[in-house]
Amino acid sequence: MKNRLLPGIICYVITSLFSVAAQAERLNVVASFSIIGDFAQQVGGEHIDLKVLVGPGSDAHVYEPRPADAMALAGADVVLTNGLSFEGFLSRLIAASGTDAPIIALTEGAHVLDDPAGGHYHMNGDEAVFHAAAQDPHAWQSVANAQVYVENIAEAFCAADAGGCEEYRANAARYNDELAALDQHIRDAVADLPPERRSVVVAHNAFRYFEDAYGITFLSPQGVSTEAEASAADVAGLIREIRQHDAGAIFAESISDTRLLDRIAAETDLEIAGTLYSDALSAEDGPAPGYLAMMRHNADSILSALAPR
Repeated sequence: MKNRLLPGIICYVITSLFSVAAQAERLNVVASFSIIGDFAQQVGGEHIDLKVLVGPGSDAHVYEPRPADAMALAGADVVLTNGLSFEGFLSRLIAASGTDAPIIALTEGAHVLDDPAGGHYHMNGDEAVFHAAAQDPHAWQSVANAQVYVENIAEAFCAADAGGCEEYRANAARYNDELAALDQHIRDAVADLPPERRSVVVAHNAFRYFEDAYGITFLSPQGVSTEAEASAADVAGLIREIRQHDAGAIFAESISDTRLLDRIAAETDLEIAGTLYSDALSAEDGPAPGYLAMMRHNADSILSALAPR
């Protein structure tokens, strides 16, 4: 009996050792938020162990780090960030963790837009919060910029794991081909819209890169106080702008409260046409579990709402 079991035990031990070795060789990657996490998984595949700090459905603007986040950074081989002051919590977290991993800002080399207001507003409950930044950090809302993110990730992984470099670059090339097809899909669809039907309203001014790339105008309640709800004058100014641009639809955002938009919709006789995803992916069972799905969902929702009736 013992003799019959022995080969199986040896095989199990060898398999386990190889499995442990394979796991030990994986890169420990920390991504600052869900969209970057998806990019990292597309490039790294089975060669990485991925930790995402700000997960799907969560807002990086107001994220409060946890002790587990510092532990993840301390053990990381590579830390992937957006940069451009998007992750306000991150610099202190990195210092507290003592990590010596390279910190990669994926917007390096991307087409970056200056923010003429020196920042942007987003809604946190009833409160309009000002996020100060000299440049607009939401660069991933342009698919061309997303391709730069992917290339930067591949190079970061190659620097940390030369043995896997060929596969990282192949994964990045495959994924960037999918991104190129997505970019063309959006451009073709927008081209079919009449020029006068290309304005929408959102709560959070996070779509300037989409506007710059594809020619859809996004209006949002900018100019409100950093410490209070939008005033009646603020809302009135936005409503005038909505009428001036003949905006065709209002969209909620997955990370923003809709109460201000409800007020604006009531004043303008526009209906809230759906929910867009700006700064975070959805859960797996939602419409935007990955970047490709997120951008398709956003584009298709906008184009459906603006299509001539």
